[in-house]
Amino acid sequence: MSRTKLQKNKIRVAILLTFIITIIVGKNVLERRSFNDLGKSFISVYEDRLVVEGYIFSISENLFRIKLLVNHCELESDYSDVIKDIEVLEEKILTTVDDFEKTGLTANEAIFLEDFRRIIEESLRINNYDLLFSESDGINIAQVSKYNESIEQALIDLEKLSEIQMEEGKRMADEADRVVNKSKIWAQFELAALVILAGIIYLLLYTKRTINSEFLQ
Repeated sequence: MSRTKLQKNKIRVAILLTFIITIIVGKNVLERRSFNDLGKSFISVYEDRLVVEGYIFSISENLFRIKLLVNHCELESDYSDVIKDIEVLEEKILTTVDDFEKTGLTANEAIFLEDFRRIIEESLRINNYDLLFSESDGINIAQVSKYNESIEQALIDLEKLSEIQMEEGKRMADEADRVVNKSKIWAQFELAALVILAGIIYLLLYTKRTINSEFLQ
């Protein structure tokens, strides 16, 4: 084999080796980035979805307690205690909403949560228990119905928020699956590149032995 031809072959091999090494390094960089995204996705599922679902459950529970107090006001002997109970429940709800707002909200979540807060702060404040019930007139059906409508609207907002958790959870699961599948594909490319690299090394060794044999002859 002539020296010129050998030199050309070495250049080709060097280029091919550089290409393969670049692919392997690039694959590792992309894979590391993908797994970082996957880790963030799992954290988000816990912090922004599972924890939030707990917030929604807690809010719903307190909202139903308010509804019971409003709908059974005629059974209460001490009206002032009922007002205090409702105020305490509302403050618990708003505190939970504050925590909810600190999570990674989607645009739709922000809209429904803002509407929910407005209902609690503006529509469900009971400043005077006589608006609901008085010994002389009994239950103020119109006012109780108004409160119930506001509560139902608040529950609809909570239902929408819960649906968003399911949708976002599914989206994150699909994203995680996509990352894993991409990693599998890159792993196959890496394996193929390593096989090619091993073949090149073998050819280099074989070529060197051939040249040495020719030289000795």
